Amino acid sequence: MTATTVDAVPDVATTATRTRPAPAPTPFRRVLRVELRKMFDTRSGFWLMASIVILSVIATGATIIFGDRDTLSFEDFAAAIGSPMSIVLPIIGVLAVTSEWSQRTALTTFTLVPHRSRVLGAKLVNTLAIGAVSMFVALGVGALGNLLTAVISGSDTQWDISLGAFSQIVLANELGMLLGFALGLLFRSSPAAIVGYFVMNLVLPGLSGALGAAQEWWADNSGWFDPNESRFLLFDGGLGGQEWAQLAVTSALWIALPLLIGTRLVLRSEVK
Repeated sequence: MTATTVDAVPDVATTATRTRPAPAPTPFRRVLRVELRKMFDTRSGFWLMASIVILSVIATGATIIFGDRDTLSFEDFAAAIGSPMSIVLPIIGVLAVTSEWSQRTALTTFTLVPHRSRVLGAKLVNTLAIGAVSMFVALGVGALGNLLTAVISGSDTQWDISLGAFSQIVLANELGMLLGFALGLLFRSSPAAIVGYFVMNLVLPGLSGALGAAQEWWADNSGWFDPNESRFLLFDGGLGGQEWAQLAVTSALWIALPLLIGTRLVLRSEVK
């Protein structure tokens, strides 16, 4: 009896699996586009974005109606519009992150784009871009208000905001958006992050002022610890060398550090 050798039949499925090329990663431009659309495609997101224009128009109209038209200048309109922008824009920064968890889309997002850092990077770029565009929209609305005031009062228009001063106003609002973004990463909850932002911007300045009134050492050095003291000076354009250094220190302490911690938590946490 002759022994017959039978060659092993290759496993077609295994071979196909081994030779199957890895899919190309999703282009970052597409991730940017999708994340930008997600910031607008919900009803709350749309009206939050629309509120930028709406509040700018309301603030401009209120300035024209209640202000002294003979002395109004472009700076007055910028100050009036800057107040609601400093509230709305950080909330956009918060919701850019927390909407993934409040709408329970984080699992889908990170499954389609496994590299979470690319998703977070796209969210951050879109947040900063929206902040810059919003300030230019607000500037345009304020400019129209300034021209309308000159027509109504018959006086000359006063363009008393320089490019440097406007750049500092944009920087102040971008820092506020970064703070909201960092808090969103830390808490991953819209109510908690929004409350945390308002505590830092409304409660802490009062506590810092009270402590400075009681303790002279804090009054002399609060600018190195209070994140609002030097950032608010950006709206007035009155920063010197020491104030810029204080802004850098407080931004690193209250924005960069929470941003790094929050990013690490998102990258390493289990998404359900």
